[in-house]
Amino acid sequence: MEGSGRQRNPSGGVSAKEMVIGLEGVELGADGKTVSYTQFLYPTNSLSSGRRNTIDSTSSFSQSRNASHRSLSLGRANSTQSSIDTGTEIGECFEYDPNLLDDPQWPCGKHKRVLIFPSYMTTVIEYVKPSDLKKDMNETFKEKFPHIRLTLSKIRSLKREIRKLAQEECGFEEPTVAMAFVYFEKLALRGKLNKQNRKLCAGACVLLAAKIGSDLKKHEVKHLIDKLEEKFRLNRRELIAFEFPVLVALEFNLHLPEHEVMPHYRRLLQSS
Repeated sequence: MEGSGRQRNPSGGVSAKEMVIGLEGVELGADGKTVSYTQFLYPTNSLSSGRRNTIDSTSSFSQSRNASHRSLSLGRANSTQSSIDTGTEIGECFEYDPNLLDDPQWPCGKHKRVLIFPSYMTTVIEYVKPSDLKKDMNETFKEKFPHIRLTLSKIRSLKREIRKLAQEECGFEEPTVAMAFVYFEKLALRGKLNKQNRKLCAGACVLLAAKIGSDLKKHEVKHLIDKLEEKFRLNRRELIAFEFPVLVALEFNLHLPEHEVMPHYRRLLQSS
């Protein structure tokens, strides 16, 4: 071993040059080292975090985009029922959490007491009237998310209506309902929903999810629109016209990643 000037090869006696032969797009630089092109890669999940850094270099694009993000009005000129604010003042770079609005800790609020002992910790929730608990939950939710113009109880109620209509009356499977939930919650968390447009938004989310998640025939689309019109008490023309503003508010991101859909899907399976 002493004075040995032998050069060691990688395990198996294979040289670095032989290891990269046959790998498309791999080059060898000086001294047999591979050339890295990672500086040209742009991961998808960094789009939202890097959006602010590119504003200065794309000012002309931003100006045209902001101009197109004004609230759209559908139907009668002086009617507020069929309008949705597609501006991005709040939630432009927000990260969607599929567990946020279904968090079981929301109803507890100030009625929860945490007791810490030397070797363990426990939580005691006192009995409260359901009406008081609901009021406290909505107040806590409003303090944390002042830009959301619907109460948490109303958002959850609309989600129950979406599920009942989509699953029980139209026969859609859990993945389609989960997609509709994600669309609807994203609109809510971005502050797009209000008392006037909440049912139109819910109906449009179901319609978009059904088109993306199911291979609908023409008569099936008509049946779904009939059910939405009946159960949500909507005007058919307003519902169809409202589909595009909702699509714009969702930034055309209808194909959802698995981590956004799966939590809703699991909860649907557990409660079915």
